[in-house]
Amino acid sequence: MRWTEQPVFFIDFEGSLATGVLEYGVATLLGGRVTATRTRLCAPTGRVRAEDTEIHGLREETLCGCAPFSSDWEEFAGRREKGPLAAHYAGAENSLLRSVWPYPRTSPDFTRPGGRAADWGPWIDSARVFAQLYPGLESGRLESLVAACGLQADLDSLARIHCPAGRERYHAALYDALAGALLLGSLARHPQLASLTVMQLLALSTLDPGKRDSIVQRELF
Repeated sequence: MRWTEQPVFFIDFEGSLATGVLEYGVATLLGGRVTATRTRLCAPTGRVRAEDTEIHGLREETLCGCAPFSSDWEEFAGRREKGPLAAHYAGAENSLLRSVWPYPRTSPDFTRPGGRAADWGPWIDSARVFAQLYPGLESGRLESLVAACGLQADLDSLARIHCPAGRERYHAALYDALAGALLLGSLARHPQLASLTVMQLLALSTLDPGKRDSIVQRELF
């Protein structure tokens, strides 16, 4: 199955294991386009340091009245049942999800046709995909890739529609999720890359050559 025929849920979290998830953003990608978004602020589970606020712009005193991230189980477990999760450098998002819910419900294993698994991954990782497809890029940073691909104006246009006021910036969860989703979406408009399958994207997303070869073999046989 071409990846564009499958919903992909691009996720970004602001926060850390120390503070918990303070904000999340989810951009649904289908047919190479963003079709839906979801974002909200979450109550901290630990102290939010001043240096953290300098990065993401979120203050502990403005978050304490919010519902905790743990109340959104259905939001994330439900999406994992419908399609693969994606993130830019997905290790951070995977760690934060697993710190709250070690496992989702049993869901499709997109590396094994017809298979099932109780795991949040494997993730589509836009940073790894672009590093594999475009090894000459100077930086894998989200902002740098968006600029290199000429997507900044498109990102700002989407942000004006979907992002809360004051959160139309990098290191705001939905803004970053939209940025990553646009990067993946750009592959659907590339004549040589539009036919990539979900399994090929997952293979490109892993740094482990053994896992990569295993995924490719499963698709072939």
